[in-house]
Amino acid sequence: MAKYVDEGVHVTLVTCTLGEEGEILLPELSHLASDQSDALGEHRQTELAAAMAELGVTDSRLLGGPGRFRDSGMIGTPPNDRPDCFWRTDLLVSASELVAVIREVRPQVVVTYDDFGGYGHPDHIQAHRVTHYAVALAQSPTFRADLGEPWTVSKVYWTAFPRSIIRAGIDALRAQGVDDEFTAMDPDNVPFACDDALVTTQVDAQAYLSRKMAALRAHGTQVSVEGGFFALADNVGSEAFGTEYFRLAQGTLALDEGADRESDLFAGIPE
Repeated sequence: MAKYVDEGVHVTLVTCTLGEEGEILLPELSHLASDQSDALGEHRQTELAAAMAELGVTDSRLLGGPGRFRDSGMIGTPPNDRPDCFWRTDLLVSASELVAVIREVRPQVVVTYDDFGGYGHPDHIQAHRVTHYAVALAQSPTFRADLGEPWTVSKVYWTAFPRSIIRAGIDALRAQGVDDEFTAMDPDNVPFACDDALVTTQVDAQAYLSRKMAALRAHGTQVSVEGGFFALADNVGSEAFGTEYFRLAQGTLALDEGADRESDLFAGIPE
C-alpha cells in the first residue's frame, strides 16, 4: 500500500469489522474486552488510523459504517453465533455495501484474502466471499442502479505467503535455538502458507519495509512484531516481508519476457 501510494495510485482500504472480539495483547487494555466494557472496537479504530498514517493511506473505510458488521470471533465460540456478526450476515447485504464502494472508487485492482481467509478466520473467509460477489455485482448494469454506475474490476488478487519463505524462516530460527509455537510448526502444514507454484505475482516493496513494520506495531492490541512469526523479518528479512506475494484470481496474467511471476499488480492494465 505504501509503495503504490507513493507512486500516485489511489489506495482504498475497506475493513469489514471493528475487531471487537479479538485477543488483547496489552494487559493494561484488557478492560476493553467484549466481556468487559466492550470498547475494543472503538480503540482499534485509533490503531487502524495510526497504521494507515504510517503507510500514507488517506482513504480508509469501514464496510457499511462503524459497527455495521460485528466481529464474528472464531468458529465454535459464542460471538460466532450472534446474528449481527459478519460471518452470519446475508451475503447480498454485505456485498451490496462493497458494490457501492467499488462503483464510487472504480478500482482497476482489488486485493482480498484467499478462500481460506489466510488462516481460517471466519471474517476473513467472509471478506473473500463478499469481495468476489461484490466485484461480480458491481459490473452488472441491472443490479442496484442506486449504488452507482456499473464498474468492471480488471484484476482480483489473493494475498499469499509462499511455503518456501515460511520454511526458510523456520529453519533459520531453529538454527538459532528458538523454540516457540512458530518454530514448532511443520512447514508443509502451516495453514497460511501457499504452495510456491500457485504464487503468480511478487511485488518488491523493500524500500517500504520499515513503514510496514511501523504500521503493524500500531496495532498494539492484536499484533506483536517482536517474536514468533514476525521474527521472520529479522531472519529472512526483506524476502519475507519486503516482498509481497499474491495469487491472481481474476483477470489476465501479464508476465514480462522470461519472467515466472508478475512484478506489479497493475501489469497488463493500460494506463
